[in-house]
Amino acid sequence: MSDNWEGKRLPEVNLESSEGKMVHLPKDGEGSWTLLYFYPKDDTPGCTKQACSYRDNLGEFEKAGAKVFGISSDSLGSHSNFISKYNLSFPLLSDPEHKLSGTLGVYGDQEWQGRVFKGLSRDTFLVGPDGVIQKVWRKVDPTKTVSETLDAILKAVKA
Repeated sequence: MSDNWEGKRLPEVNLESSEGKMVHLPKDGEGSWTLLYFYPKDDTPGCTKQACSYRDNLGEFEKAGAKVFGISSDSLGSHSNFISKYNLSFPLLSDPEHKLSGTLGVYGDQEWQGRVFKGLSRDTFLVGPDGVIQKVWRKVDPTKTVSETLDAILKAVKA
């Protein structure tokens, strides 16, 4: 489980989407930039701030030709409630078996308020149109990550 994924192809995985279909990564992202942001839990304060910020800026990502996917271990039912409550306008993927989060080093020991538990860290991956991971952000700040990731996509698109 390498921590250095930049420059490597995104592992192939199929995850259920809140849109009612399977998303096949990296295949379904090929031809466009894909942002995969992992978050710990639906409808918690930091995760809600982060999701709503992506929602509010989704038009900018789409203008740059990028797809945005939020990924957590939560069920599709939980995702559905989260999407409805905050009017989220992008798909959430469910990774309860940690197929992708485990491989990418997102799932593992986390610490919160002095307690250690297994869970997802707040990590984000920018995948190029060729399926290769271009940039990785680990343990991001949910209030700053949207502008950081958008800036990186805009720079990459211009390059």
